[in-house]
Amino acid sequence: MGTIYGGIPDITAPKFTENWEAYQIEITQYENQVKHWAKENGSGAEAGEDIYFPVADGNAHYVVLSLKPVKLIHLDVIDGYHFPYIKRLTAKDIKEQLSRQKLLNDIFSGKKSEKGV
Repeated sequence: MGTIYGGIPDITAPKFTENWEAYQIEITQYENQVKHWAKENGSGAEAGEDIYFPVADGNAHYVVLSLKPVKLIHLDVIDGYHFPYIKRLTAKDIKEQLSRQKLLNDIFSGKKSEKGV
């Protein structure tokens, strides 16, 4: 069973505002701060990587802190969705999801992936 952290001390999630463009900028800054913190304080090659899981009409968004043991940081932005099975995921599950995300990003950005997709 993995450990899910609700945030990081001294890094505050942005509060929703009616100014969508400003809120998106704040979200990006927050995500970058959390990813940087995770890279500096986590372990493994995946530390600091974004990981998403589809939930309802959006995504549950996490940042990898480590895979041995599994530790993720939940990013409570936009709708703040949680993936219902997040604590049951193994390091293998997370690596597979990160790989799927990379392939999808490559497909939709027009890049060729390492696997030739």
